[in-house]
Amino acid sequence: MTSAPPPVQLGITLGRLNPAAWEGAAVLADRLGFESVWMSDHLAIPYRLDGQLAGARAEDKLAPGTPLFDPPSYLSFLAGRTSRVKLGTLVYLLGLRHPFVSARGFATLDTVSRGRALAGVGAGWLRSEFEVAGIDPAARGRLLDEAIGVVRRLWTDEAVASDGPFFPFEAVGFEPKPARPIPILVGGESRRALARAAEHGDGWLGMSHDPASAKSRVEELRELRARGRRAGEPFTITVLARDPGPGDLDAYALAGVDRVIVAPWRSSRTAEEDLRAYAAHVALGA
Repeated sequence: MTSAPPPVQLGITLGRLNPAAWEGAAVLADRLGFESVWMSDHLAIPYRLDGQLAGARAEDKLAPGTPLFDPPSYLSFLAGRTSRVKLGTLVYLLGLRHPFVSARGFATLDTVSRGRALAGVGAGWLRSEFEVAGIDPAARGRLLDEAIGVVRRLWTDEAVASDGPFFPFEAVGFEPKPARPIPILVGGESRRALARAAEHGDGWLGMSHDPASAKSRVEELRELRARGRRAGEPFTITVLARDPGPGDLDAYALAGVDRVIVAPWRSSRTAEEDLRAYAAHVALGA
């Protein structure tokens, strides 16, 4: 008899809320039993927007006046206001920073949160964001690949040097090390992004998926992982969905999804009320 899959973990994303509501939503999520809290990342929003994310809702689209905060810094603040939720990025643009900066930020977050950091990373989708930073957007995938390898070594090795084309440096020390390996979850929906997640990641961060489309991605990722050098190592699957019900969550679990990140609120003003109602609806913590 086949055993039932473990239930999916539930996270929340702060990205669709006014920043004034973030702290309250995160603290409440911690108390209600949500598994994780996530925030998005941009360094600056150019007035010349190109390549707005396909499928984005009107309220999700960026504008140059969008309030932005450094994710490891803000999540470190939330670490002091919470006790158990994991704290992750959805997704952090690793290729826009030198790996020293990124590795230090996440190592600090992991230390102050006592091991709750999740490094969700991606190549980025807004070409002009890279161009205004003086970075060739065509190289952003290769930048990400190299940066992932560098930050992993900074978190684990005593002396680290790099002769890569993007981030070369002589031997350096990097202390303190995280107390445990910080999971790196790689985002993206393209074939190359899926291959990158399977090759370099400890998991995959997807966009909005229903259980059927998630199952297709799970099967593709499992095949890619099984063929690679990290075959057999743990690998988690995370997708987004606004407010899936109990039956939907069961279907996600059957599809092989480990975590669903939700945003079950009508507005920033009603975020905490709506979060309580959603937790009760799906019997979170029961």
